[in-house]
Amino acid sequence: MAAARSSILGWLGKLVQDDRVLFGYLAINAVGWLMGVRVLLKKWRDEAEIKPVQPKTQYITQETEDALKLGTIDTLLGHYNQSIRETAAKIVCDRAVNDRDTVDQLLWGITRKDYDERMRNLRALAIITDPQSLERLHRWKAYAALVRCLELSLDPHREVLDDEDWDEYALRDMAEKLCLMFISQLLSCYDAEKLVKAKFVEKWLAKQNWGATEEERQRNFAQYMRCRGNRITDIVASIRGTHSGREALEKTGLLPRSTPSESDPEDNIPLIERFSVLLPSNINISNLREDEQARLLIRSLQGAQTAEEQRVRHRHREAMVLNDGTRPLNGDDIIQRPESPR
Repeated sequence: MAAARSSILGWLGKLVQDDRVLFGYLAINAVGWLMGVRVLLKKWRDEAEIKPVQPKTQYITQETEDALKLGTIDTLLGHYNQSIRETAAKIVCDRAVNDRDTVDQLLWGITRKDYDERMRNLRALAIITDPQSLERLHRWKAYAALVRCLELSLDPHREVLDDEDWDEYALRDMAEKLCLMFISQLLSCYDAEKLVKAKFVEKWLAKQNWGATEEERQRNFAQYMRCRGNRITDIVASIRGTHSGREALEKTGLLPRSTPSESDPEDNIPLIERFSVLLPSNINISNLREDEQARLLIRSLQGAQTAEEQRVRHRHREAMVLNDGTRPLNGDDIIQRPESPR
């Protein structure tokens, strides 16, 4: 044991005295120090770095928008940032569309005879309106202004609209297409009564070159409605859906006049005869005056269901559905109240 220990110590003594071992140790030590210093410097650099502050999302409230003055908005409209310019433009459009005087001024502008002035006002009206603010134009004054603008945009040299394979809508004047766009969007949300009262049919639609004779006009108009699929056909379809609109189309000769025989035969049946089955059998309706028939019919309709029948009818509507969702719903899952004896 002592011999082995002395041999190990002797070998270590010779190893320490070897220059190659010393140089190797110094090299490993130097590399370790370099790597440690590099790690420390990198950590210090990361801690000393000044990171930019992330901007917080901020929303402009209505109070902030209302507090902005015109000079401030004008400055924001010329800002180099695109988002700021868009926000400022949106504020201007919201203020304009909510100001009735501004909208009325634009509507007055689209009725001027000067084409450039009409186009400026039409484009401004198109910019400030959106589907949420379209209701501001649903009034007779707006419809009348749009119809007047269409009337001023009529082309006296337009060819006869008798070609079933050619849709001329894309070549129409831009003022016409903008007005038709407004009208089409309005009719997609509201009825056509105000448009008919503004004489859209008489002042613009009937003045299109449908032909010379009444028969030719009706044939070309029917062919246009059958073969085209543009905003004009959509508007006319909405107009034909109203009683006053169909009357205007018939009055201007675009539709043939309907006769009583062409209408629904049930329209000529008196109301008392339609509901005569509800009257007692001992009453002869031919012997009653018109006012007596009306009163009798009202009393019969009101008495068609007694209070007890209504109560039973409501009771039969009550039911429970028991299903845990693990199987399809069927009739066995529906539990109704049993019918009570009368």
